[in-house]
Amino acid sequence: MSASPAPAPAPTPAAVEKPAAAVAPSTPAPAGSAVGDQLARIEDKTARIEDKYARSEQLLSRMEEKIEGATTRMNEVARQSDLAALRGEVRSINERVKRSPGTGALVLTAIITAVLTVVLTVAVQRLNIDSMLPQRAAPAATQP
Repeated sequence: MSASPAPAPAPTPAAVEKPAAAVAPSTPAPAGSAVGDQLARIEDKTARIEDKYARSEQLLSRMEEKIEGATTRMNEVARQSDLAALRGEVRSINERVKRSPGTGALVLTAIITAVLTVVLTVAVQRLNIDSMLPQRAAPAATQP
């Protein structure tokens, strides 16, 4: 267990050429790695955009369901208010019909009218009030 590491062997000329050759191909490798990193970032952004789009679609579908529910409730309320207005109209017509005179009142009115007509006609004839009325012209067919 030595505390100092062993010294590295001196590089040979062949070994020196290898890293130089390795450096030349490695220069495009970082560019390829940068392109790969950029592609990975683009894929990550695309995945996040797709997630946001999916969440937006879910939100829109929930909003659509809520709007449909609200529309259904509003239609029910409108229908109920229409029914309430119709009930009010029927109630007012019913009250008006109930206030109109019945058959008995109409028959009684007809009898009273007939009796008064007879009484007044007899009174006019007995009191000779008909002489005060202007005479009618005789029909032309009765003259010779």
